[in-house]
Amino acid sequence: MNVVCPKCAAQIPVSQPDSERASSIRCPKCNITLKPVTVSPATEKSALTVGQSPSTEQHRFKPRAPAPLFELKKTGTSELTSSPAAPVEDISQLLSNLLRQHGNTVTETATSKRKALVCTAEIHREAIARQLTDNGYQVFVAQDTGQAIDRMRENQLEVVLLDSEFDSAEQGSAFVVREVNVLRPAQRRRLFFVLLSPLQRTMDAHAAFLHSVNAVVNFKELDELSGILDHALREYNELYKEFNLALNVAAL
Repeated sequence: MNVVCPKCAAQIPVSQPDSERASSIRCPKCNITLKPVTVSPATEKSALTVGQSPSTEQHRFKPRAPAPLFELKKTGTSELTSSPAAPVEDISQLLSNLLRQHGNTVTETATSKRKALVCTAEIHREAIARQLTDNGYQVFVAQDTGQAIDRMRENQLEVVLLDSEFDSAEQGSAFVVREVNVLRPAQRRRLFFVLLSPLQRTMDAHAAFLHSVNAVVNFKELDELSGILDHALREYNELYKEFNLALNVAAL
């Protein structure tokens, strides 16, 4: 290896010592003594060859684990499944995209469902998911921040419901808000963002504006959540009706 003299910038070839002991070097050009040099770990034998590297002991990237789908069983019980979407939904979405590319209008079929992601504290999750599922939504329930972010990046969601207490230990609500805020305008218009709050009034437009969401629902009115959402989405679609027609996209 070479050592560079700090005074005259001369490159001094030095043989690699057999031990880790420091050794002094004298510059042949300016005759100064350099500080002791130790062997760089980069010159030693790689730990990969002996299987002791941290890279071989643990995965650098964790596998994706998006929020699972919420399903109601015939017995009345509920279950969270890992399936991202029903096959019919995937085919319907692909056909819709193809029709849009060729300039044809898209007619929503009876099989199409709004995809909603529920990001709330555990105490409210099942009640919200059950109510939305009963009213024709395809519901995904996030149990932590990672599941929420992975689902938002993986699926075409129409509705996201967020509680400020969602995964509070990991500041989950802040990460979900950030994920929404970084969307491009065209993507943001295709997402209806709802804040669930114990303090704000339901459908308070001023509070929604201050929190950068499309609608606010108070926890005291969760029993009417589905009806409130339908009303808010009708108003939202009416607001963007001409815009959606111009872009040839379906309403939310």
